[in-house]
Formats: sequence, structure tokens, C-alpha cells
Amino acid sequence: MPTAAFAQSTGSVDFEKEIVVTGTRTQDVGGIQAPDAPKAKAIITQQLISRSGPGQTVLDTINVVPGVNFQNNDAYGNAGGTLNVRGFDSTRVSYTLDGIQLNDSGNYNIFSNFSIDPELIDQVNVSLGSTDVDSPTASAVGGTINQRTRVPGKNFGGRFSASLGQFDYRRFFGMLDSGEIGPWGTRAFVAASNSKYDNPFNHFGKLDRQQYNAKIYQPLGANGDFVSVAGRYNQDRNNFFGSVSLRNDRVVPLGFPQSRDAREYNIPTCTLDVPQAGVADVPNSCGTDFDRRVNPSNSINIRGNSKFTLAEGLILTIDPSFQYTKANGGGTTTISSPAREFGFDINPAGGVPGTINRANCSTAAPNPLTINCVGGFFGGAPYFNGVDLNGDGDTRDQITLLTPSQTRTRRYAVIAGLRYDISDHHTVRATFTHDYSNHRQTGQVGFLKLNGDPVDVFPINDPLETAQGVPLQKRDRQSYAVLNQVAGEYRGEFGALTVNVGARLPFFKRDLQNNCYTSSASGFVECSGRDEALDARIGTLNPYVVDPATGRVISGFSPPGHRVLNYSKLLPSVGAIYDITPALSAFASYSKGLSVPSTDNLYNAFYFPAGTSLAKPKPEVTDSFDGGLRYRSSKIQAQVAGWYTLFNNRLASAFDPELNQTVFRNLGRVKKWGIDGSIAYSPVKELTAYVFGSWNQSKIQDNIQTGVLPAGITCDTVDPASVNGLRNCAFTAGNREAGSPKYSYGTSLVGTLGPLDLGITAKRTGPRLIFDNNRPVFTGDIGVTTPTAGRVVQTQIFDSTAAAYWLVNLDARMNMGYFAPNLAKAYLQLNVYNLFDKLYAGGFNGGLSQSTSTRTCNATSTPSCVPTATVPTYGSPPFVQIGAPRTVSLTVNVGF
Repeated sequence: MPTAAFAQSTGSVDFEKEIVVTGTRTQDVGGIQAPDAPKAKAIITQQLISRSGPGQTVLDTINVVPGVNFQNNDAYGNAGGTLNVRGFDSTRVSYTLDGIQLNDSGNYNIFSNFSIDPELIDQVNVSLGSTDVDSPTASAVGGTINQRTRVPGKNFGGRFSASLGQFDYRRFFGMLDSGEIGPWGTRAFVAASNSKYDNPFNHFGKLDRQQYNAKIYQPLGANGDFVSVAGRYNQDRNNFFGSVSLRNDRVVPLGFPQSRDAREYNIPTCTLDVPQAGVADVPNSCGTDFDRRVNPSNSINIRGNSKFTLAEGLILTIDPSFQYTKANGGGTTTISSPAREFGFDINPAGGVPGTINRANCSTAAPNPLTINCVGGFFGGAPYFNGVDLNGDGDTRDQITLLTPSQTRTRRYAVIAGLRYDISDHHTVRATFTHDYSNHRQTGQVGFLKLNGDPVDVFPINDPLETAQGVPLQKRDRQSYAVLNQVAGEYRGEFGALTVNVGARLPFFKRDLQNNCYTSSASGFVECSGRDEALDARIGTLNPYVVDPATGRVISGFSPPGHRVLNYSKLLPSVGAIYDITPALSAFASYSKGLSVPSTDNLYNAFYFPAGTSLAKPKPEVTDSFDGGLRYRSSKIQAQVAGWYTLFNNRLASAFDPELNQTVFRNLGRVKKWGIDGSIAYSPVKELTAYVFGSWNQSKIQDNIQTGVLPAGITCDTVDPASVNGLRNCAFTAGNREAGSPKYSYGTSLVGTLGPLDLGITAKRTGPRLIFDNNRPVFTGDIGVTTPTAGRVVQTQIFDSTAAAYWLVNLDARMNMGYFAPNLAKAYLQLNVYNLFDKLYAGGFNGGLSQSTSTRTCNATSTPSCVPTATVPTYGSPPFVQIGAPRTVSLTVNVGF
């Protein structure tokens, strides 16, 4: 009976491990398995994981799974990266550890630097385009990636490693297994790691991580029952780096490097503006560089897994968990929107009714009838209304402060399942899943040191207050994301045919409290700090006016409020495996997926009246079909699968022509299809070869309006080459989606010669479109193609795609056990990431189309024109991460 655990929760592991009844089909080849499941799945085991560089995120390791593409921000795995699975971005892929959800509960993002130490992972299983019926996910239309922690060893032992590498890399890892202790055979391990290094491009920022793990495992009887509890604490203090504008006409970091030598850039030392008494000081740029941002995080999770045999053929599984996260993304005020010691005039008219004419509260005399100077976070900047922040004796100054977006999450979950074997060939199970996330999002303000570094990376620890004693916050909201889900699954074996039929019924609740006014359809907020009297004044001076017939917001700020949204849908799945021979099988599956709007995006909809369609965007829904062949033996693991996904109600920010504003809304339908394949072959123990590849296509069904068109004109009727068309439409109908490579393929070879294991992995990632409209990146005035007086000719500054690239990694291990049997668990390992130092575009944030803007052309502008004109121009290019450079590291590992 096989024991491969290729699912997420304990219940899914227990249910799925019974599928395979032929022992010869449970082997992995070179650390790669093609599990005999009705869905397209792949497994990466510790054998392959250990070949990756020290501390590497498993998302980089699974880059060899066909259909998975990951651009790592650095070679060591602490800096995050960009994930894409079958054309879906990371917010639509479920990322779990021992079955518990790791995606951010507010925006569904995957933070790959939160991965558990790779030495502790027994296996990673990847489900492409589907998930298990008991999965606690709100967004898994693209698939699921689950890490399973190792079980503590039966014997006392340990493992210790030390790694050194380029960019002053230092990592130390240690683990101890207790072995079986006490009369019940209790086992446990404890582990700790610490890594520090410089970022590879500017040598200014640092990446610093410490992680602690422990697990206790109690077997119950001889039938595989057990109870286990595991915990992890992770702390990161990382600077951002390597994010540049996607353009070829400027030097780094203002543009993408044109050669490997051009990748490096300087972040100069600086000093904040020196305050002067009696002078209205203004800030300089010190401290505002993106690369100076620190991304701090403290996270804890506690995971329980258990299995109980209640009677013959009746199995109960229970997996409870708790998670806590405290994190922010860094960031400061800017030169254009600095912190003000004085107040903000909350009266938009400034004494002139019908106009926008706010007074300058640093000089204006207060007047309760016309000028209302208050403290708070308004217009994207903090106003203190009478606090001497820089200690120069006056309150007239503008300065630079730390203003990150702070998140605190407490998350409780439980997955419970009951399996019953009707007979040897028929099994059913029922599951219940509960996931409760208490998500607090704030934006406290803190001081910077004289050199521009934060005094405390967490301003929430000691937030700055207005003169009225109110803590300033750029956002202030409390969310409860709740899931209650019931599911059932049946598996029946009918000779050579195995059938799985299941369904899950999730009930999602989004309980949202926004304590700030919302001033735009894009979710921009104005925060008083929950001062009730001030909130009343803001509402009076900025009245919220809505057209009762259309629901369109005419003017004003949407007041603070509380909303509850509920989503539910029955999600069926069906799959089958047919054994053609003992080694060859065919499989097919269908599953319906659901991606509920994230709380972050639902807060943007607070601008619209509760109950209207724009205040409640529909969830994304997918219908996914898979089918393929699989060959499994002790020497070969091979799989080929074709797939098709119908993606409905795609959500993104786009212009709404009726509201005349950009909003978060449903954009229509996308069709996706492709083929994935892989073969792992080990003719002899000393040699393993693996080849893999995937190709995918997508077709967007609709054009999307991004700006104002003349009456009676739509994006389907406007001239695509006209200024109106180029500025106000994303011509996406019939186009391929951006961000996902059209193809990828590669190979991995591992050979053993005496004491030396030598491995090389090479992958070619195909071209990736920048925008859904499939156009290049431009600068200049829209539609101006020839020299024209007073205009800037539009110029292409980046291609429509990021070029295809090869990434080759090398690993070499010297096994000390070859020389002395008592050193069987000792080795020296060399890793080279990006062996040929390829320059390539890493992850980027494309979208529907390039943003647009306007500029004023007049007699004094450059270029100048008369009469004065408003000229439509291309906006800023998206940002792209510079691909990680060649990086060499050496690890010494000792075990006993």
C-alpha cells in the first residue's frame, strides 16, 4: 500500500493515498513524482529540494513543474518573487503549509519569503487548475501549492549546516530530532536558522531573516493514527531592491539595464533637511528612495494534524491552526506630499462657495465660517495641526516621515473530515472547513533618523499624534474574512476504472469596517483618526451626493461605514483514472473554481452606495477541464496533460463609462488552454534525466474602456489608431493575457561519480506580454508620430513583450560518506544560481494597458505652444524586477 501524501490536509492525504494499489507505481524518480490522481498534479520531494541553494524558497524549486513559472527576486529566496501557474497570478493560487492557508487574507498575495526552511519540507505538491474539496481557500482558480513538513525521526539525531556565498551571504541552520521518547514513542524536532546578506545590485540594503520551527508527533497504535503539533516563527527585515521602470531609454534605476554591467546602481548616503527656527522648512529627498524601504514582518503559525480510526473503515481527521502576522511594506511621505506640522483646511471651498480653494493652514488665520484647519491624514499626507515635529520651535514646516501600510492578522482555522470505507473498492468522505481571519489594516506614522533610516520599522509601536492627541493613520479598517465550508467526495473502483466525484459548498463572509471617508472610486481615503466631531465636520463640508436613479456618485466623500458581503456557490468536481496497463493510465477531470473579491478591493468599492452592483463585484468563476496520460514505474515518471479553463467575471481596475471613473469591477470572460508534459528517467541509480515543457494560450473576449469616449462611441466602434482610441480603450478582445509566458521548457540532469553528485537544471521561459492590449511601452504625446510644433513625438521605449530567457543553475555535492562511513550524512555542496549570468526581466506589474495622463502646453512650457492646450500623454511605464544575477554559495552540512 503506498504512503505518498500528495494532498493538503490530513483528510485529503488519508483519502488520496488509497487510490494507488500497485506498489510499483509509487516510486519517485530523482525527487519527482507524477501521482496517480484524476487531477493534473506533480510532487517535488526532499531529494530535489535539497539540491536547491541554502534557504531557497520552494517556489523557486518547483519552477521545474510544467505550467509553473516563478521569477525569483534574488538567488537566496528571501526577497520574494513573481509566481504564475497556468496563466494565473499568485493571488489566484492557493499556497499552504500542512494544509493551512498562507495567502494574505486581505489581498490573497503569496509572500514567498514566508516559506518554511527547505530542510524541513518532506515534499511539495502542486495541483494545477484545481484544489482539494476541503481546501480553506478563497482564491484557487489557478491551482494549489502545498508544503508538507517532515515527521520527526524515530532515532535521536541532528543536522547542522553553514553556508557562505556572494553578496556577503551567511546562513546557519540547525535541527535536532529527539527520537522516540517515553512509553508511547513520542517524537519531536526543533530547528532554527538565520541568514543575512547584501542585496545584489546597490549594496545598500540588507536582507535579514531568522526562523524557528518545532514539531511534536505522537503515533497512536499501529494503524497510522497520530496527533502532531508544529509551530513556526519567522522574522524578516528586508530592504527592497532591483525594481526599475520598464523602459530602455534611461539608466538604472530609472530604466531597465542594457547590459550586465549596468545592473548595479548607487543609493547615496544622505541627511534629512536641517530645521531652521522661524523658517517654513521643506524636505529634501533623503529617505524616500524605494531601495531604502524596509519590509519588516513577524509571523507565527501553529499547526495541528491528527488522524483517528474510530472503527473498521471509519477515519476521523482534524487539523486546527492559528496564525499571527505583523507586517508592513515600508515607505515614506514624498517631496510632493510631505508631512505638515500645520493643519489641513477641510473646507474645499476655502470661503469661496462652489470652488476648490483650500486655505494654506500654515499661514491662514482660522475662520470657523470659511477656513477649517484640522489634523488628520488628508490628500495622501499627514497633517499634525500644530505639532513641532523637528524641534525648531515653530509649526510651519514640512518634513519627511515614515508612513507604511501596517497589517496585523490573527487567523484561526480547522479542517475536519470523516472517511468511511463502504467496501474495499468504494469510499466516501465528508468534511467541514472553518477559516476565520481577523485582519486589521492601519497606517501609523513614525520618525526617520537623520540619515533617512526608520527610527522604528513598526511605527505602530509608538505612533505620532496630532496636537489634539489623535494618532495619524493613512488607513484605518477592520476586516473579518470568514469561511464555512461543507464538502463531500466519493471514490469508486470499477476494475481498471477509478472514479472520483465531489463537491464543496463554501460560504464566504466579508465583514468590513472602514473608519475613514472614501473620496474616490479608486478607494482613496481621508482619515480623521476616528475623531467623531471632526468626522461630522468633514461630512458637512464634503456632502456625499448620489443620483438616486443611477447610483452614480455626484460629489463628496463616502462616510465611514460597515458592510457585510456574502458569497456562496456549489463547486462540483469529477475525475477518473483508467489503468490501461499496470504502469500506464489515462486521467481526466473537471472542476469548478471560485475566487471571491479580496477585502482590499472591496474597500475600494466603499465609494459607492451599499447594495449597488459596483459596491458588490461578482466573484471570479472558472470551469477547468484536464485530461492526459501518465506512465509510472521505478525508472520512469511521465505525464502529459491538456487543459482548458473558462474564466468568467475577471476582476481588475478599469474605467466605468457610466460613472466616468476608474473602479474595481468585473471585466468579462477569458478562455485559457494549454498542454503540460514531463518525463523523469533514471536508467541506473547514478543517473537521472528530467525534461519538461508547457505551452499555453489565452483569449480575452472583450475590449475594455479605460477613459472617456464621445457620446455614442464605444471601444468596439472607435478607431483603434485614433487618439481617442489609444487613450481611452484597452483593445484586448482576441488578445492573449499579459504576464504569463507563452511557453517554457527545460531539463535537469543529475549524475553520481564516486563521491560527487553533479546536477544542472536549465529552463527557458518564453516571452511574456507586458499589457493585455499587447502593445509596446511608449513615452511622449499619444498619437503624435511625426515632429509637430508644441508636441512630443511618441517613442517606443520597451517592446510589447519581455524577452524569453534561459536560466541555468548548477549544484555539486561532495559526499563525505564515500570516504568514511561515519560521515554518511555529511557533505559539501556548491550552488551556482544563473550560471551564465543571464540578464533578464524578472517579475513585473503590467495590466490592461499603459496608463495615460495629460500635460499643459503653453507659452512657457517645453515644448511651448500658443494658445494653451491640454495634451494627452502616455503615463509612467510599469515596474520590473531585474533578474537575479549569477550567485555562488557553498554549504557544509553535518548530520548524525
